[in-house]
Parts: sequence; C-alpha cells; structure tokens
Amino acid sequence: MKKIVIYIMRLGLSIIYGFLKFFPTQENKVLFLSRQSDEITQDFSDTQELLRQKNPGVKIVTLCHRLEGEKSGGLAAFAVSTLKSMYHMATSTVCVLDAYWPAVSILHHKKSLTVIQMWHALGKIKQSGYQTLGRESGRSAETARLMKMHENYDYIIAGGRAWNPFYCLSFNTTEDKLVNCGLPRIDHLLNTAEANRAKVMEAYPEFREKTVVLYAPTFRRNIELHWEELADRLTAEKDIVLIVKGHPNQQLATDNPAVYTCPEFKAVDLLSACDYLVTDYSAIAIEGAVLDRPTYYFVYDYEEYREKNGMNIDLFETMPGCVFRSAEELAEAITAGSYNYDALEEYRHRYLPEHLGTSTEQIVKLITDNMKK
Repeated sequence: MKKIVIYIMRLGLSIIYGFLKFFPTQENKVLFLSRQSDEITQDFSDTQELLRQKNPGVKIVTLCHRLEGEKSGGLAAFAVSTLKSMYHMATSTVCVLDAYWPAVSILHHKKSLTVIQMWHALGKIKQSGYQTLGRESGRSAETARLMKMHENYDYIIAGGRAWNPFYCLSFNTTEDKLVNCGLPRIDHLLNTAEANRAKVMEAYPEFREKTVVLYAPTFRRNIELHWEELADRLTAEKDIVLIVKGHPNQQLATDNPAVYTCPEFKAVDLLSACDYLVTDYSAIAIEGAVLDRPTYYFVYDYEEYREKNGMNIDLFETMPGCVFRSAEELAEAITAGSYNYDALEEYRHRYLPEHLGTSTEQIVKLITDNMKK
C-alpha cells in the first residue's frame, strides 16, 4: 500500500510540474529551501546578503518549513509548501537547499536549473542518509529508492576534504560534485566571536570569572538520554557554569535549577562565550574547532549509537584523552582543567576546510556563475 501511495504521489506531482515548467525561467531568480527551520537560517541569510551585494538585480525566494514542531502544520501544510516550491523551481535558475526536499529529488527539472545542496552540517561525524538505510535510526532502503532520496544535486557544499568519502556514501554521489568550501556559518563565527561573547557576558554577568561549559548533544532517535548525572556533577562545582542546548528536534529538560539554557542565544553563538564545549556525535564539534574551542565528547551510549546510527570516525582515536563514557571522569577532567590541545590542533588541520573565512564568498560565486551560465 505504501508503495502505491508513493507512486500515485509522484505521478501527481510530475503532472503538475509538467504544466508549471511551461512558465518561463527567470534568469535572475534563486530559490532557497529549508526543512531545518521555520525561519531563515544563518547560512541562508548570510548567503543571500552577499548574493544581493554581488548581484543587485537578483530575485530571491525562500521557503522554510520544518516537518517537526508546533508550527509544522502536518503533511497537509507541507504539501502546500511543496506546491509552492515546484512553481519556484520551474521558474528559477538556481535552487539552494539545506536538507532533503522531496520535490527536488523526485521531479525531472529543466536543464536551466542548477541544484546546490548546502547540507546543514560542517562535516560527517555520524553516518546519515544512504549510510543508515535499514538501521533503527535511519530510513528503509525501499522508501529511499521510491522517494529518490538525495538525487538531482549538481553540487554539494562540503567541509574539509577528509570528510569527502563519507559525503559520497551519505548522498550516494561522486566526489566531483563536492565543493569543499564549508558553510557561511564559519565566516559568521569568526566575524562575530568577540561581539557574541560580549553579549553573553552582558546578559549573564555571573559567568565572568567562572569556567563556562556548553553542553550541546546531537539528536537521538530511539535511544534514551542519560546526561543528568553530568549536569549534577558540574553544577555541584562552585566555579563552573553549565549551559545546556538541546537539538532543535529534541529539547533537554531538567529539574536542576543551576543549569542555564540561555534561550535568547543559539548554541553556535554561545561557543565564543564558553571555556569548554561538551558534545557527542554532533557537528557542533566542528564549529567549536573553528573557534579553537576545547571540546570534550560525552558518549555514554557509544556502542548503542554506533549500532543504531553509525559513526564515520572513531572518536577515541581521533581525539585521545577527550572522549568519556563516564560522567564522573568527564567532570573530573573539566574540573582539573586538563586538555589535549595537540589533538584539537590535529583535528582542525584535518577536518576544517582550507581558507577559513571565505565560505560565503565561494558559495555566492558558485550561485552567480550558474545564474549566468
């Protein structure tokens, strides 16, 4: 039944799109699609700002629609967004997206349309996409095939070259489609670090003269969360401040009154204000590396996560002395102030793209070149 429904859906969209493609292509029109947020993301915003500067006559259309959350409106609301996106795909020269958008991959586009996948992470620490088909935390192989997952991309924005084999496996693509320039958020992090730190300290003056720890874990599907012990141990230290930022799809709740959530700040904006970043399999570790932030990994479920989702790198080998299964041992390391800075420097050299601070410029050039092809 599921297969029949998908085939009917694909046929219906293809018929509608066939009519929409009779509308003329607008040579100065660029479409941005996001399922990561209901609001325009920092990566999209920075790209669009520079794109307008370089191309004053450009017409930019942005559609943002998360399938999860209170504002999603369910499948019916996303169907409306899909139809809107189809009209704009039919009349644009470039389409930029930051996640899988079904209509992009399912439909047959005009030759005049260039599709750029600006994937929302700076690297591929954990497995995703085609790497996780059939696993508990992934999709079924049949669904991926029927929905043509991650097809029709002309370019894929990637991080450091060391991640390339994993991008290829995740997107079921070839390396010639990868552009190793990183995301605009790299430029944003570097350009706003001092200002962000000042804003945080102004909002929370009690952070001054303290060791500030930011805990930002990844999203876990079908895996229980066990982070409260770490929070209890860290907040028991009078000289340590703990900020907790959950994944957008998985907020973290605690009864510990000493834990800060800093709701007015995003996790990436708090990086410049923290002395230590604690994460696990999240790509925020790469963003932390951009700012040379000492990063610890709290992986209490390492074996379970590797089995259910999969990892592309062995954290224990990549970051020796910085990875802990035990909340007690991690808290002791943070309290002692010991850290393997040599491992962090090697990580930066290996996994960050070259020419930091030029990501937005390179992406805008790619878009502009394809607008004028």
